[in-house]
Amino acid sequence: MKAENRQLLLKIASDAIFQALEFPGRKLPKPETVPEGLKEKRATFVTLTIGGRLRGCIGMLEACRPLAEDVAENARAAAFDDPRFPPLTKKEFEKLEIHISVLSPSEEINFSSEADLLRQIRRGEDGLILQEGFRRGTFLPSVWEELPEKELFWAHLKLKAGLPASYWSETLRVFRYTTEYFPS
Repeated sequence: MKAENRQLLLKIASDAIFQALEFPGRKLPKPETVPEGLKEKRATFVTLTIGGRLRGCIGMLEACRPLAEDVAENARAAAFDDPRFPPLTKKEFEKLEIHISVLSPSEEINFSSEADLLRQIRRGEDGLILQEGFRRGTFLPSVWEELPEKELFWAHLKLKAGLPASYWSETLRVFRYTTEYFPS
């Protein structure tokens, strides 16, 4: 993605949060004129940090709306709707760092065992989606920075999906994706 499109997406995210702070309850306007590349449907995650600490993260795993709109909606949701945090304040906004991850389409990984799955996972590159029945969890590739070992990454992903860290089943489904990641 072109550097100017990255900067525009970061501005769209920041503007969406600012508008929600200034006009609470008002529907977020769709981003105005944007380059063609930002109109294609793409899935994104927007991660907010303050001083390097997580402050919110919301996203979509499947592309369902134009890229610029997805970033705006996920930025607003990360600031105000992440259930792990209270809504963002104006004071926090001044210190906010915005990180955008644009996801590739996901692909299912075929594996014969847990060891086979772990061999196929690309450390530092793969984001993973774990699905078991109605349980589902994902880790973006950026999580490798906190959980650099494959076994640890995988165990924590199972916990995130609401499963025990040692859980294994032949019915587990795992998908991989990559991201184009850029911070503010």
